[in-house]
Amino acid sequence: MMEEDELCFPQLLNTSCKKPKPPHSGAVLLYTLLFFISVLTAALNLLVIISISHYRQLHSPTNLLLLSLAVSDFFVGLLLIPIETLKTGTCWVLGDLLCALYFLIPYILISASVGSMVLISVDRYVAICDPMHYSTRITDKVVTISVCLCWICSVFYGIFILFNHLKQPGRYNSCYGECLVNIAGDVDLVVAFIIPITVIVALYMRVFVVAVSQARAMRSHVRTVTVQNTVTLTTKKSELKAARTLGVVVVVFLICYSPYYYLSLTGGSILVGSSTETFMSFLMYFNSCLNPVIYAFFYPWFRKAVKHIVTLQILQPGSCDANVL
Repeated sequence: MMEEDELCFPQLLNTSCKKPKPPHSGAVLLYTLLFFISVLTAALNLLVIISISHYRQLHSPTNLLLLSLAVSDFFVGLLLIPIETLKTGTCWVLGDLLCALYFLIPYILISASVGSMVLISVDRYVAICDPMHYSTRITDKVVTISVCLCWICSVFYGIFILFNHLKQPGRYNSCYGECLVNIAGDVDLVVAFIIPITVIVALYMRVFVVAVSQARAMRSHVRTVTVQNTVTLTTKKSELKAARTLGVVVVVFLICYSPYYYLSLTGGSILVGSSTETFMSFLMYFNSCLNPVIYAFFYPWFRKAVKHIVTLQILQPGSCDANVL
């Protein structure tokens, strides 16, 4: 005689979902890996946040944008990955309203990440294509206001995209113990992917063309520079290196985010909470772990700052004025 499936809510015989079966050894290994990625993502991005916030040398408009990106990535590692991992292998017992609120958090954080990427692209575009006016156009005040607006718009966008579910929670759940929502895929595709990706790609294509021409000009004049021109060339090389590094961040971002919207582009649809959506969500979340790894490879200041933090030099008086550049 076959053993009957256990129910998430035994008292609701006809409307309760069945409990997921205990994970096999492969699933346990996967959950362990996801837990490790979650901890690593939160820890690495916390190091970025502490570094940029603490050291005065790192208080620049570009790094403020990286700080905004690191904050959203930190919460992806701290909240989204572990909760998503737990949700895939257990019954949802927190009710329909909290189910809708739970999906609100990813939309806010992902939208903030996308918005930060757009702002980073604008920053690099002005720095490379209009360097004479960069210091007057891209100020700390302008960037601070832009970052605040980015997060505020992300909150309103999340509420807008999930408004029907917040108003009528659980409308797509087929049984108790399930947590599914559905979204306006066309709207999300255009607002959260097509428009920002178009802006990012267009700006970076322009940055790439200008950067290549500047690099050639620098090589052709390297033997005839004066002391003043040497400073100018050093500044240009620094800006070009920053553009290259942030270009890598943008490319990795596109690779991780594109599959989630691929089905929408081809006319398909994804039920939020399904296994397909879960896999693609984890791919997006993994991008939050890769960003600080990229900084570690390309930014010497990040490696120096991490060394100061790990060795507790950050606790010494006046450490905020330490030379990390």
